[in-house]
Amino acid sequence: MRSQPLSLRVRARTGLPLSSLRSGFRDRYPHRGDELAFVATPPPERKLAAILAADVEGYSRLMHEDEEATLATLSSHRAIIDGLIAAGRGHIIGSAGDSVLAEFASIIDAVHCGVAIQQALAKANAALAPERRMEFRIGINVGDVMVRDGSVFGDDVNVAARLEGLAAPGGICITRGVRDQVQDRVAYGFDDLGEQQVKNIARPVEVFRLVFDPDAPAQAHAPLSIPSAKERASEGSEAIEISFWQSVEAGNTAAEYHAYLERYPKGSFAALAQSRLSATCMGGRKERDIELAFWESVRDSDDPAMFLAYLEKYPNGEFKTLAEIRLQTVGTQVGPPTALASLTGLLRSAFSSEA
Repeated sequence: MRSQPLSLRVRARTGLPLSSLRSGFRDRYPHRGDELAFVATPPPERKLAAILAADVEGYSRLMHEDEEATLATLSSHRAIIDGLIAAGRGHIIGSAGDSVLAEFASIIDAVHCGVAIQQALAKANAALAPERRMEFRIGINVGDVMVRDGSVFGDDVNVAARLEGLAAPGGICITRGVRDQVQDRVAYGFDDLGEQQVKNIARPVEVFRLVFDPDAPAQAHAPLSIPSAKERASEGSEAIEISFWQSVEAGNTAAEYHAYLERYPKGSFAALAQSRLSATCMGGRKERDIELAFWESVRDSDDPAMFLAYLEKYPNGEFKTLAEIRLQTVGTQVGPPTALASLTGLLRSAFSSEA
């Protein structure tokens, strides 16, 4: 049976004749003519790309133990990762907290970049205390992806994200497609992990572990074009800022945070510096009051044990020099070691920084 004419269907659904809708459309859009236009959403662009996915191993645990320290380490590590992705001709297409998603036009570039990231982070972690170290896992895949509004979609993107979950901390996992493309063109090894069933992917994925020396210096690979002087200056200043911040963080004093903010008022770590500065100033005032009370209680004493106790608790304290002078004046013989230990313990309890 033939369908109803358009005019009857419009009247049935709206109660208005088609002519009235056309008239209203002409009044509102005179340049569009007499016909109603129905524009379909264009299909997404498709292209072949290498996808690198990275995330932090044990991020929730690190945040639970020390939020500020974890955020500082993450900011520092992300500066390294973002710089290496840019240097490797990659483009960051997603970033959510502890994870990074990047695309590369070249599979070789993606693999070299992944290795450079892990080598650079291994060096950065070596300079940190064990509890502050943060390791990333990386997955790399290649395939046909969809692009819309700067975002990349598709199963091959999801596979890359699942691969990083199979990688060891500080390691890289790749698919067979990546291995086949690069095995004769890179100086890395490949361990066959066999077929792996990954979440939300119907077919098994053939996975390989990339074998490389994590302690080797990160290799810089020549970009397609020579960077401009401005770009080189920007890269250099970013590295200087990171180094400056690491020294400030190690010192952890109000003066050093002030120095950072004066030099980099809009720097990558400015917000964290402000937060640390507030905490340092508040905690510093309390600690100074306690130290002052401690000193006031021992400064007129003729017992060397008092000054030894002060110097043990505040080896770099405000009254260090005075304590050393008083210690030399009154002498260093205080009787049996047990007496000094007992007195020191009592002073520690009385002037605990937690009081």
